[in-house]
Amino acid sequence: MTNKSTSVFKHGQLSKTSSRCLTEMLTVTHDFEVTNYRQLDGLGVGKYVSSSTFSVAGCDWNIRFYPDGSNSKENGDGNASAFLYHLSPAKDVRTQFTLNILEKHGEIKVTNYDEIMRIFSPSSYNWGYPDFVKKSKLKSSLGINNGYFTIRCVLTIIKEPRTEVKRTLLEVPGPNLQDHLVQMLKDGKGADVTFNVCGQLFHAHRCLLAARSPVFMAELFGPMKEKTTHHIKIDDIEPPIFEELLHFVYTDSMLDDEQYKEGRTAKLQHLLVAADRYGLDKLRVLCERKLCESMDVETIATTLALAEQHHCTDLKEACVEFMAPWNVLQAVMATDGFKHLVESCPLVMKELLEMVARGG
Repeated sequence: MTNKSTSVFKHGQLSKTSSRCLTEMLTVTHDFEVTNYRQLDGLGVGKYVSSSTFSVAGCDWNIRFYPDGSNSKENGDGNASAFLYHLSPAKDVRTQFTLNILEKHGEIKVTNYDEIMRIFSPSSYNWGYPDFVKKSKLKSSLGINNGYFTIRCVLTIIKEPRTEVKRTLLEVPGPNLQDHLVQMLKDGKGADVTFNVCGQLFHAHRCLLAARSPVFMAELFGPMKEKTTHHIKIDDIEPPIFEELLHFVYTDSMLDDEQYKEGRTAKLQHLLVAADRYGLDKLRVLCERKLCESMDVETIATTLALAEQHHCTDLKEACVEFMAPWNVLQAVMATDGFKHLVESCPLVMKELLEMVARGG
């Protein structure tokens, strides 16, 4: 009688296979911004405001915030409530998530709840905190931000485990073109054009500049190119701004925000002007977005003037909305930037005053 188990041996070799169990997870962060909180106070127990619907792993979700609490019996009169809702509860979904309140720009936490694990099901499709935050704490914490805060949900969906045959694959190195280009910019090898920016020299590669910017293309290769294209003088851009612009040309990314600890808004404003001048549309949009995220009373007027002069429609609308509340506009009017705005952009002032007259 033949023993079939011996068939795995052939010339002294053992046949080997393997498999592995995979449990995939998908994590998404959704920020629900709440403005003018004081206007929501007194909305009524059980009444809520809701975030937009966001999808994770094919499931729809939203965040609901109850300014006066979800249920008077559960949380009393002094607390606001917050819940995460599963809007498509056709089957059980395993999750890990957090709900927390952050002050403006997401830098300071008002609440500090730990991550929790929860299975959402057709019969249990929401979970959260009836006593999410004391209203008194919310009012005192948000005084300097004009009632503006963010409810941040970090939601992880845990998919059903699956088993697959384990295969050994060659690991492909990650992209490193950006690293090579940065090094090429730093060491200056092969550089064939020099910029004298307010006395500071920058060496670069004309072909790369021309490929990235239509203005550099015309300046270095076009019929109207500079007579001395090996040495170009620039007196109206500060050296740190030109250095940032060159970094973007070579890497398609901005330097880390650590560069902007001091005078962050002013540097972003100058960089936006430089990006517009050289036709670097993506850099201009990145500057617009960062300026939208860092608005304050002292710099908002100069940012609005800049947005008008360089046709940055989205940035302009964001500035006008920020300034529209009367108490904010009064504070802005006391700044030097506001005087510049009045003198340089009278039509923008007309739009702003019309919005204030309409109540924002």
